[in-house]
Amino acid sequence: MLNFDEARYVSIQGGATALAGKIRETLKEELENGAENIFFAGAGGVNFLMQPAARLLQTKSTFPTFVEMAAELVNSGNANLGPKSVVVFPSVSGTTKEAIAALDYVRSKGARVLTLTAKADTPLAEQADINFTNFCADDTSSENFYLQSLLIALAIMDLRGEYDGYDEIVAEIQKLPELLVEVKRAFEPRAEAFALEIKDEQNHIMTGAGGVWYEAWYYGMCILEEMQWIWTRPVHASDFFHGTLELIEENTSVILVKGEDEQRPLADRVERFAPTVTKNLRVFDTKEFELPGISDRVRALISPIVLAAAFERLSAHLEVVRDHPLTTRRYYKKGDF
Repeated sequence: MLNFDEARYVSIQGGATALAGKIRETLKEELENGAENIFFAGAGGVNFLMQPAARLLQTKSTFPTFVEMAAELVNSGNANLGPKSVVVFPSVSGTTKEAIAALDYVRSKGARVLTLTAKADTPLAEQADINFTNFCADDTSSENFYLQSLLIALAIMDLRGEYDGYDEIVAEIQKLPELLVEVKRAFEPRAEAFALEIKDEQNHIMTGAGGVWYEAWYYGMCILEEMQWIWTRPVHASDFFHGTLELIEENTSVILVKGEDEQRPLADRVERFAPTVTKNLRVFDTKEFELPGISDRVRALISPIVLAAAFERLSAHLEVVRDHPLTTRRYYKKGDF
């Protein structure tokens, strides 16, 4: 596979899944000490990676769960934030200024801070009440943070008696590092072909629903826009029919991602409509990947993780065929703004 280190990848994702026990033990202590709600409050794209887990808690648990942009939380506050809150901040660098400001703010409200970082010797790691460090970089961070946040959600529901089969589900999740390598291997030819197909295209609509919607949002904004300077319009598959469909013409590029949770019918609706107008509907469906030993229940939970693993292969090929390294930026981290 192009520019891919299999051993490194398995080590990183294995490090994420290996945190399951520590995460459950930590959250057990927090709940026993009176925690009454949880906030996911990252800055930028990493906060998107928390949202499948947050949504799982919001729909399958009665434990109050909130998603906040770090910068907005500082400016507006939240009446539910206080000494009985646990606030989760994810960060690859551990130095994101909006997250550091939000960390200071929530601590001033007496909340407990849990950070997920790639480095231990960083402000977000060192200033947290609880820190889980697992090395990762841009090419591996999506799966890493999706996995850790999912383990947080599952642990909370298990500890509250709201989710059956926790041990079996975690055992399946711990098979994923090697299985995701096979997802990448299977997707490699399509990734190369698709990168060549779209290398000169400058506009895309990217849509999906359920857990994979957040990957569509993340990939559109953080990869295609930030790392490739390609204009992309991420829109939820439901909202697609409340405005965005009016932009569809014969040659409009619509990239549809499909997962395996209960929101799949919303993506099916886009898939039925778009080809009646455009010749450029591109569908990426996690059902196409074999995941031996993974139950349908867990496949529904991990669809965004599978998609992230596959799309990293697309990113690797895009930077080559477009002669645009993923690390090239005009403005990001180039100045104080």
